[in-house]
Amino acid sequence: MKITNVEAFWLRCPIPKEKQHFSDYGLLTDFDMTLVVVTTDTGLQGFGEAKAAVGSSGVCASIVTCVEKEIKPLLVGKDAHHITRIWEHIYNGTRDHYALKRGRKFPILGRRGLTISAMSGVDTALWDLKGKALGVPVVQLLGGACREKMPAYASGGWAGTDKIGEQLLGYVSKGFQGVKMRVGVMDESVQESIRRVRAAREALGENIKLMTDAHGTFSVPEAKQFCRGVEDCNLYWFEEPISPDNRHGTAEVKASTAIPIAAGESEYTAFDVRDLIEVRALDVVQPDSAIIGGITEAMRVAHLAHAYQLELAPHCWGSAFSFMAGVNVAFAAPAATIIEFSLGGNPMMYDLVQEKIQAVDGMIEAPTAPGLGLTPNWDFVKEFKQTI
Repeated sequence: MKITNVEAFWLRCPIPKEKQHFSDYGLLTDFDMTLVVVTTDTGLQGFGEAKAAVGSSGVCASIVTCVEKEIKPLLVGKDAHHITRIWEHIYNGTRDHYALKRGRKFPILGRRGLTISAMSGVDTALWDLKGKALGVPVVQLLGGACREKMPAYASGGWAGTDKIGEQLLGYVSKGFQGVKMRVGVMDESVQESIRRVRAAREALGENIKLMTDAHGTFSVPEAKQFCRGVEDCNLYWFEEPISPDNRHGTAEVKASTAIPIAAGESEYTAFDVRDLIEVRALDVVQPDSAIIGGITEAMRVAHLAHAYQLELAPHCWGSAFSFMAGVNVAFAAPAATIIEFSLGGNPMMYDLVQEKIQAVDGMIEAPTAPGLGLTPNWDFVKEFKQTI
């Protein structure tokens, strides 16, 4: 199964006005993603996603260039089965023979950032290919599902104090027993974030899991103040309290509170997650398969989480392809207990693929379709492909 072509498509689709939301990123009017396609001499194709941004919107031109001009020449003619070897080849570049001989990394200069994002899309596409070739879901290749079903939590929660309870109860009415809301600089003050969380908890009652996500926008003192203000709200976790550039600050926040701290969606490779773990900065690890280095690296993070007895909760805010990558990793990982399910305006989750993505009564079943189990809607791709 030789690789004959590697392509990348930057897709940008408008979000319907009624589904747009305002956060610290501003008003999100479009959803962007990079669709990576790996084709083999058998005619089989694998699909993956690479991200230019953790959120919904980002310019993907450089990722397309990286995939097609830098990574593709390295891969054409190689056996698509050798996923780990290919990962090491891209990460180490011309020194990959030293890396494989010596058993340690000799990384290229672009060992973080968009090069790793581009790698992520290629790696996920290779796992998709291998699953299709063998007729099994990716989770089977990762060791098999640890459980038959997993709960999903509804990820959204942008409404103000007077409407947040109603918004989150709308998620609960769909069967979700866990919900996540946004806090942080978008609220203008720490006290307003506290008020919104307290209003949310009052509306939800005590039996619904409630998570908060600051998108890394609080300062260390603000994050501590927030934690003190909501310490009796029984938060399941507090996500990215401060900038991911300040892991020691995140550790300081964690040390100040009993609220579990979640982070990792902004990190590249398991090395970055290792560094967070070493300074005791988190309780919940959140790798994004479209950023961390693909399914290969997401599983390395999953093994770290298991070894350090941390919870794994893959970041699944993206297209159907990164969502299903995260789902397969979560089902294969003993440390994972819950899956993120986007309740924002997300055409890439529903219109990009022919299959229907859904959580039934707040639960997601273990994948059974070969590969990632997804088929692109090529009419959608053609309509929303951006010219570079």
